Parts: sequence; C-alpha cells; structure tokens
Amino acid sequence: MIKFAFLVFALLPLAFLQENSERAVVKELFVPAPVEDVWLAWTTPEGITTFFAPACNVELRVGGPYEILFYPDNPPGWRGAEDLKVLDFREGEMLSIEWNSPPQWPEVRKIKTCVVIELELAEGGTKLTMTHDGWREGKDWDEVFEYFQGAWDDVLGRLVQRFESGPIDWSTAYSQDK
Repeated sequence: MIKFAFLVFALLPLAFLQENSERAVVKELFVPAPVEDVWLAWTTPEGITTFFAPACNVELRVGGPYEILFYPDNPPGWRGAEDLKVLDFREGEMLSIEWNSPPQWPEVRKIKTCVVIELELAEGGTKLTMTHDGWREGKDWDEVFEYFQGAWDDVLGRLVQRFESGPIDWSTAYSQDK
C-alpha cells in the first residue's frame, strides 16, 4: 500500500503537466547563489519570506502544505496562494507544487495548476528553470496565463534581488497596492 501511495504522489506532477502541455509559463534565469541556498529559499519558511511573500505555511514533504501568503492579514481566500500542497521534490534539484490563480478569477482559482522549480549548478551560482503548467482553455484562463507571465517575472526578480542585496522589505514591497 505504501509503494502504491508513493507512486500516485510521484505521478501527480505528470497528470498536471499533461492537462495542456502546449501552453506553459516557462522561465529560466541565473541566480548568483549556490544551489543549496536557492533550494532553501524555495523550501523553508525562513527562505520564502526573504523573497516570495511576507508569510507562508510550508512543510517540505509530499502532501505537505505550500501556502504563500502575500497578504497574510486578509481574510482566508484572499491572502494569496492558499490550500496548496507539495506534489513532489528531489532534494536540492526539483520542487513540484500545486498552484492557483488570484481570487479575482474565482472559477479558475478552484482548479489547481502545477509549478515545477528545477535547479542546476552553474558557474558562479544556480540555473533555475520554472515551469507553470496545467492550463485549460477559455477567456479567464487566458487572462490568468497572461497575469502569471508577469507575476513570475516579479517573483524571480525578487529571488535574484534577495541574493544580490538582501531580503525583501515587506513593509514597503506592496505599498503600491494599498
């Protein structure tokens, strides 16, 4: 039974990726930090709060929570990437997580997509490849896809900034949203 459960969780990322493999948000970048440090930035609360969001609920285990709380003081459902889970990981190499859309698209938000972060050793740092897949068809899905083209650029830019000049100051990071 345990082997079967492991196999099901191991194949979950493939199920997400096959939903609509013709369309994916794919980002590649160089991060000026060792793979180990970049891995910790994505997989620990201490790391996540230095670049991704001011709060989180993350446990690095298959099926563990992976909630990124951009607005932790908002009511549930409006705090950020909530009710999401770790799908799979290979220590220091790959992280696969569920993802959802912002609450402005409530119908799309109900259906989870998949984000895979892959890390490789590169000269002087880390090559990061992010793939956000599992997209469906329709006007709202098209809007959310376009939204994430830019949103992931912002997140990944903050990741690089975190290693170049230090953690994000969350007291001013979203000041334009207030």
